[in-house]
Amino acid sequence: MLKILGRTSSLNVRKVLWTCDELALPYDREDWGTGYASTHDPAFLALNPNALVPVILDEHGPLWESNTICRYLASRHDIGQALLPAEPRARAGVEQWMDWQATELNTAWRYAFAGLVRRMPGFDDPEQIAASIRAWNAAMTVLERQLERTGAFAAGETFTLADIVLGVSVHRWAASPIERDMLPAVAAYYIRLRGRPAFQPWALDEVP
Repeated sequence: MLKILGRTSSLNVRKVLWTCDELALPYDREDWGTGYASTHDPAFLALNPNALVPVILDEHGPLWESNTICRYLASRHDIGQALLPAEPRARAGVEQWMDWQATELNTAWRYAFAGLVRRMPGFDDPEQIAASIRAWNAAMTVLERQLERTGAFAAGETFTLADIVLGVSVHRWAASPIERDMLPAVAAYYIRLRGRPAFQPWALDEVP
């Protein structure tokens, strides 16, 4: 059976768990990371030298990087190719938004979230927090414009893997103690996502 290593408070772990639930894919999970078993343990480092969660283990061995894991699971287990289309252009449209989430969006919120929510040392400069919040809202406005165009989901009219990786990020934006821009398309999108049974266990009430 698939094994997932990582704590559920991790945004990146929840991407993988949500993907598994959409695919009705059974798995075992072990808590690793902050507050649990150390990812700097030699046994974990042998699986992921970056000391980050999640890691999955199946008959082919370990795999890390959350978006890559989601692509792998969808490619292998999504018989109807609904989450990740096989047709190259359609697939690229999904992966474009997955990559944007992992680069532009994550980079925007990292400082503000580390300072305001995680209370991490070295992330307490008010000016940098404010700049991060502005960048976060600007990135979310990019998503707002895309959702205005599609009227539904990130890559088009149907739910895809892009919405899983973006959905956990939208939840973080909505739950964090920041001043948010008014983005009605994002708000409607968030409601649509929360209506999916596979997302509900991972749309935690507390700030993730």
